[in-house]
Amino acid sequence: MSRRSGRLTLQQKDENTEVPKVKHFRRKPGKSGKKRAELPKKKHSYEIQNLWSEGGVGPCVLLETPYKEVESTNNLSAFKHFRFKNLFVKPSPLPRVSWASSDDVWIKMLNKELKYVHDNSFMERHPSLQPNMRSILLDWLMEVSEVYTLHRETFYLAQDFFDRFMLTQKDVQKTRLQLIGITCLFIASKIEEIYPPKLHEFAYVTDGACDEEEILEMELIILKDLNWDLSPETVISWLKLYIQVASLKDDHNLLLPQFSQEIFLRMTQLLDLCILDINSLKFQYGVLAAAAFCHLTSFEDVQKVSGLTWDNMADCVAWMVPFVRTVQQCAEIQLKDFRKVSPEDRHNIQTHTDYLAMLSDAHLKQQENEGHLSPLPAGGILTPPKSTEKTATH
Repeated sequence: MSRRSGRLTLQQKDENTEVPKVKHFRRKPGKSGKKRAELPKKKHSYEIQNLWSEGGVGPCVLLETPYKEVESTNNLSAFKHFRFKNLFVKPSPLPRVSWASSDDVWIKMLNKELKYVHDNSFMERHPSLQPNMRSILLDWLMEVSEVYTLHRETFYLAQDFFDRFMLTQKDVQKTRLQLIGITCLFIASKIEEIYPPKLHEFAYVTDGACDEEEILEMELIILKDLNWDLSPETVISWLKLYIQVASLKDDHNLLLPQFSQEIFLRMTQLLDLCILDINSLKFQYGVLAAAAFCHLTSFEDVQKVSGLTWDNMADCVAWMVPFVRTVQQCAEIQLKDFRKVSPEDRHNIQTHTDYLAMLSDAHLKQQENEGHLSPLPAGGILTPPKSTEKTATH
């Protein structure tokens, strides 16, 4: 689903590592030696312990099947396996594909939700920062992304890098936020974009606040502290998967977009607004995307494409209510034409609007809802909304 055309690599060599000496034996003439047994290739497969409950989510343990690895130094066999406990494995909603196992793809996506950890409490590690500073920074990164026609996945990668990096730091000063943010976008663009902007362009948009050398220095710091883990399943990648599976025709071509660009754009507007609020980090990206999909379609559709139960996403759906109301009050967002961007791809370009004003409006609605036990948005909240309860605007 992603457009990644390249990857960042880091080669580390330990000069102090001793290379074991290997004795070479000559084969005696006239005698044909036996063929050496080929070393087994690394193979990864997955076994789901226990069975899924019909129509629901069963408590399972995800176990990666061990593979044999022969060590050259002592000729001993080593087995590696990984257990992910307390994981609720959902049955794969993906259709059968010819290029991979749909179950394997689904499990790998679920594993990323465990590996790439984000938390809304990272502000506690930075006493001089306020949540609105993060909102202002991300809003500015959206604007920069639109100026350089960067894709939505690029912005959301940068957002993930920023939030996870801040979780590894302590007492970052507000004067460093712009440098960290633009560097995260610089890294994300090199991963996702075919023709990323040049380094001097990223320095230029900071209006002299950051120079090229500072961005390169910060890039190394971020990559090291993120441990080079740069391939999360972002909110936008989950949303694209959900809407694609929901829109599939009989041919089941998962890689060819088959959804309405206008509907997708409306959902991304909601997610763009939600991601500016630091409390969105309380939820997994897959759940956050499913909640947005639920508000604009129906719970039945969400359950079909995500495998989530209502209990899994009820808190996120309820939290998102003020943001949904704010988006509904705004004018319908329109597709924009970008130079050198094909009409088929224009919905994937990150756009910007007055999200900070919308965020303030959403926060006011949150305060109005405080103290009410059962806020009732369109479609209902405390029980799973039905398709017949949705309004025509959805």
